[in-house]
Amino acid sequence: MPDLVRIFDTTLRDGEQSPGFSLNLDEKVKMAEQLEQLGVDIIEAGFPIASEGDFQAVREVSRQARKSAVAGLARATRGDIDRAWEALKHAKHPIIHTFIATSDIHLQFKLRRSREQILEEAAEAVRYARTLCDEVEFSAEDATRSDVDYLVQVVQAAVDAGASTINIPDTVGYTIPDEYAALIRALRERVRGIDKVVLSVHCHNDLGLAVANSFAAVREGARQIECTINGIGERAGNASMEELVMVFRTRPTLNLDTRIRSEEIYRTSRLLCNLTGTFVQPNKAIVGRNAFAHEAGIHQDGVLKNPLTYEIMTPQSIGLKENTLVLGKHSGRHALDSKFKELGYSLNKEDLEKAYLLFCKVADRKKQIYEEDLITIVQDGLQEIPETYHMLLVQSTGGNQAVSSASVRLRKGSEEFTDSAVGDGPVDACYKAIDRITGRTYRLLDYSVRSTTKGKDSIGEVFVRISTGKIEYIGRAASTDIIDASARAYLNAVNKAIYHQQRLALQPEDRPARQRGGSGRPRRQATV
Repeated sequence: MPDLVRIFDTTLRDGEQSPGFSLNLDEKVKMAEQLEQLGVDIIEAGFPIASEGDFQAVREVSRQARKSAVAGLARATRGDIDRAWEALKHAKHPIIHTFIATSDIHLQFKLRRSREQILEEAAEAVRYARTLCDEVEFSAEDATRSDVDYLVQVVQAAVDAGASTINIPDTVGYTIPDEYAALIRALRERVRGIDKVVLSVHCHNDLGLAVANSFAAVREGARQIECTINGIGERAGNASMEELVMVFRTRPTLNLDTRIRSEEIYRTSRLLCNLTGTFVQPNKAIVGRNAFAHEAGIHQDGVLKNPLTYEIMTPQSIGLKENTLVLGKHSGRHALDSKFKELGYSLNKEDLEKAYLLFCKVADRKKQIYEEDLITIVQDGLQEIPETYHMLLVQSTGGNQAVSSASVRLRKGSEEFTDSAVGDGPVDACYKAIDRITGRTYRLLDYSVRSTTKGKDSIGEVFVRISTGKIEYIGRAASTDIIDASARAYLNAVNKAIYHQQRLALQPEDRPARQRGGSGRPRRQATV
């Protein structure tokens, strides 16, 4: 039997600290549900002391998770640990993850404490956390730039205090594989009782070595990897979960494996992209658009004869089927439902109807429908919030010889509203017309469009990010008509803003001032 490597997914904590990657409460819960479906061992759901939004997210994920353990981050202080436990106490498998820096540069300039003080605080934090929770993970922040002799002392103190997991982070992505392997080897040789705890690694990708460093550590006996979906995270990101999992899966002679259901990888990656509005680069390993694409004639010839000539894994192994679908505008709901089930989506009657209506619109405009189209349709068709305004019609004119204009018709309840506007291009005109109808004006922070599939008639997926001044909202829509998708993406973000503002109005006036409900972005950030 291969040795089991635990997957500690920190997408919802370290991953969310990436600029522009913030998720609200509902989005975090939805992502956590998919992470459980993926099979991760531990979900680090947030940093409870950082903000009210993070606290609520950790608490809600803790209440709902039944298969995965749930971790909450805490600095080595009683206040942080108490706050983490308050959020985690309803979890079936709670883990308090406490950390403190051990490098001289952090001690001198950030913490302004002596080595002796840090040693004492680390041990006390673990001891106190163990009075609340059976499982406690200790992280030595910036471990790879720490003095090895001192790091051994701190880790020994944490083990003696009762830590069940010891994490050795490469916080700034500075180490290289041989160096990191030697550090893990030294800890295993010099720390008494380390064989009784799980040795974990957490690597950042500043030099593009996060996956390589994590792999090197596992070869030296680490049995937990802290990583993120799509490799998102602070600065250049964290070790990419899907890359590490598929290294073990495609190289069985390593005698290493995880509990990850690899067939859920692509769907999990796409869900994160849709929630954050940020997509991986086309040549990203495993989940990039070109990961299973072959353009060179020699490669195409080889793949047609035997895919193993140029593919070391199959698209099906990550949940992506490359076949063109035999579905068209005459296909019915039953056939569509059957295909969604093949892709892993079990839709209720209401959601299937929404997806079917979108499918019919696409089928009227496209000759070929791909599985990527269906994934886009089902994720675009399932509304996560109530629609205050529903798009009925959008028409626009533009060009380099005319002033761009747009007309928009929206429905709110039983009323319909129509207005027109001119702008700097048809998309800008649409947005101004929507603003005129809703009576609200938002700042457009980001607008992006991408093709989800092949051909001139492919679906265009539009993401927008708008701001009310303090809170940001992401809107998304997809269509073969880019103006339609642009207008609906903007309206999706506007509806989120309205829904959130209505919810805030129903809450008590003395709600914590630090809550940032729309973006979920924490005020304090940890860089373990």
